[in-house]
Amino acid sequence: MFQKLTEFSANHILLVGVFFALLAVLFFNEMKHATQKFKKLLPAEVIRLMNSEDVVLLDVRESAETATGKIAKAIQIPAGSVAQRISELKKHRDKPIIVYCKTGARSGIACSALSNEGFEKVYSLNGGILAWQDEHLPVVKK
Repeated sequence: MFQKLTEFSANHILLVGVFFALLAVLFFNEMKHATQKFKKLLPAEVIRLMNSEDVVLLDVRESAETATGKIAKAIQIPAGSVAQRISELKKHRDKPIIVYCKTGARSGIACSALSNEGFEKVYSLNGGILAWQDEHLPVVKK
């Protein structure tokens, strides 16, 4: 059995290399998800949390992006400024903080910054404001 495996590996070096590369990427991705300190929520889960607890919504899009609408009562701090402006959020440390951006990519960065500063109830809106709007949930334009 081992002889056939080594023979296959020798004859298909590229295929075996790609297999191990994919295996490494899968392992890295799973480790990343296992060690992240925040949870991703779907829009329906965000609604349930909003209905059961006093939450803080944090919009990490740039100011120009919020012209298309934002979730009511959301605080707007661009993702690149969250670490510098963390003091503005310290009064909300004990409340769940739901972070969102356009698609969900930048909110992960902001969630990590908040988690690293000791915030424990940090959530990312999976799919961002686009997922929120796809569910026909309300946004305000201010």
